[in-house]
Amino acid sequence: MRELIKTGAILAAFFAMSFIVLRLAGVLTLDDIQTLFKNVSTLSSTHIMVLVVVLLFADLFIAIPTMTISILAGYFLGAPSGAIAVTLGMMSAGICGYVISRRMGPRILQRVYKDRVRLAEMERIFAKNGVVVLMICRAIPILPEVSCCLAGATQMSFGRFLGGFAVGTIPYAIITTYAGSISSPQSPVPAILIAVAISGTLWLSWAGLLKRSRHS
Repeated sequence: MRELIKTGAILAAFFAMSFIVLRLAGVLTLDDIQTLFKNVSTLSSTHIMVLVVVLLFADLFIAIPTMTISILAGYFLGAPSGAIAVTLGMMSAGICGYVISRRMGPRILQRVYKDRVRLAEMERIFAKNGVVVLMICRAIPILPEVSCCLAGATQMSFGRFLGGFAVGTIPYAIITTYAGSISSPQSPVPAILIAVAISGTLWLSWAGLLKRSRHS
């Protein structure tokens, strides 16, 4: 488990560093995203859907406030179209991270860990808990990207990865966009309550998994 946590920490640090650099540079802040949506709100729904997909795909490389994007997508597009756009963006980012790490990950891991026995143990541990991690990966920021990269790096089968990630992503997209569709700047309470409920449930699930892992 120590090796798995170390690798996850390295990946998390990479994504966090990109977020810090962009914030210091004043690029793509939350205000920028909200302004961007306001500016394109007069465009067709197709253009807004493309924007949502692009922003959520970019979350693989730079830290994007995915819940905010999802809620805004629901507000501007409505629940069905918003959910489709959010799902496409999140799933494409996750699959891309998986594919890149599956091809490059083993070589990266072998450079980090010279001990082949420890590397094999790390792969075994993620194989045991990886699907659960993918199912609750929306619990905290950066975890979705890290978990997808770990899935690829540890050679998890694509079917297991896709199933676990879809279970953790599609319901999230449906619920958050629905929250946005029934909310407005004048009445944001539904979005706030649903966001808190989702975050709390997923965080408790993540905390429970960590506790179980420590005991085992």
